[in-house]
Amino acid sequence: MKLIFEKGNTNRGCDLIPECDVPVVTLSQKFHRKIELNLPELSETEISRHYTELANHTFGVNNGFYPLGSCTMKYNPKVNEELAKLPGFTDVHPLQPEHTVQGSLFVLQQAEKYLCEITGMDHMNFQPAAGAHGELTGLKLIWAYHHDRNDSKRDKIIVPDSAHGTNPASAALAGFTVINVPSTDDGLVDVEALRGVVGEDTAGFMLTNPNTVGLFEKDILEITSIIHQAGGLNYYDGANLNAIMGVARPGDMGFDVIHLNLHKTFSTPHGGGGPGSGPVGCKEILSRYLPSQGIIEEDGILGFAHKDEKSIGRVKSFYGNFLVVVKALAYIMTLGAEGLKDASCNAVLNANYMMHRLGDVFDIPFGNGPCMHEFVISLNKLKKEKAVSALDFAKALLDHDMHPPTMYFPLIVYEALMVEPTETETKETLDEAIRIYKEVYAYACKAPETMGDYPLTTPIGRPDEVKAARNPILRFDFSSK
Repeated sequence: MKLIFEKGNTNRGCDLIPECDVPVVTLSQKFHRKIELNLPELSETEISRHYTELANHTFGVNNGFYPLGSCTMKYNPKVNEELAKLPGFTDVHPLQPEHTVQGSLFVLQQAEKYLCEITGMDHMNFQPAAGAHGELTGLKLIWAYHHDRNDSKRDKIIVPDSAHGTNPASAALAGFTVINVPSTDDGLVDVEALRGVVGEDTAGFMLTNPNTVGLFEKDILEITSIIHQAGGLNYYDGANLNAIMGVARPGDMGFDVIHLNLHKTFSTPHGGGGPGSGPVGCKEILSRYLPSQGIIEEDGILGFAHKDEKSIGRVKSFYGNFLVVVKALAYIMTLGAEGLKDASCNAVLNANYMMHRLGDVFDIPFGNGPCMHEFVISLNKLKKEKAVSALDFAKALLDHDMHPPTMYFPLIVYEALMVEPTETETKETLDEAIRIYKEVYAYACKAPETMGDYPLTTPIGRPDEVKAARNPILRFDFSSK
């Protein structure tokens, strides 16, 4: 399809803005643009058709199965979107006096209360805008904690080899040296290898639990104890909380600081790059270093507590992505304690059902026991015997009205596909997906030479992904029009 800049014609348009009913203020010449703004001139019909066409080319959970592993692309109740649109939330300004935004402050207060109860933390801060942003914030809390104790020699963060890529990246960005610890053959943290790398320079340990191959770390209490005994702190990556929400709490496992992905676990669609929210929770020992303090009540009026002098400082303007917090609170209050637990249990049930049904055809590493909310398939055998890669398989799935699972992650599994069915999919949907997975696999074995041609029915086939990543075209060339 054409870009919107390639459509329209000169002097074409539609009246969308009413006549100005207030005095017009002319800005100083120094604020004027030096060149005219290039905006397409289109009729209302052209605009409507353009965005409808864009929507038709976009695949989401409303269109079909979307098992993107470690991303929790689940259906989210639309009522939460409606609540976040209420004028009392959308029409406020962050610089308003606190007594005029009592409802918004109450949302933040209640969200902190519930999320602390769910995670076993003492405090929750909503400034971070996304998961990786939350990671960086949590790591800065760890840095501040050690330096405040004059223990600046602790400059190492330990990360499992199966970790999300943002974990080592965030640790390095926060100024730490990253130490990698291997996984065992059954996909869990190698506890003895962990013992071998901890020491007086250990600042902390980052872990997702369940981990990135979809398994719960059975030695988690021993793992967190090893770090604590060495003088370090434990960081919980909340990307996989969808599997244990309402069942187990990171704080009870020995974690000191966490981030949550409200846009994964707590009802905000996050496809297309946003919106996100990555609040950071912590135990009392780290509370002084939070970007801002929580909500306090004095004489019946809610307000923000004064920032502690040892705070790491703001990580985002104002109070984070507030409307995402509204959706999260609506989700929590709607489901309640039992509903949140049911969501996690159904996510685990769906993943195990699908893994079991696919196990007779696919190679599933670490599939001897139950998984949590996701599982990993390896197509390494198919790649060696038939020259059909995980990428080829994923592209073929696009022609079956479903989104493929995550490819090539985690890195410890060759030709990996990570599948996360989520709790909002029905058995009928899973059965159909299982049928298609097996059908595509059988076809790949029968006619492997054709697998490089897929997809055949999508608007875009196989772009040059390396060129797109290294030389992206991010702006329209008006000279070509």
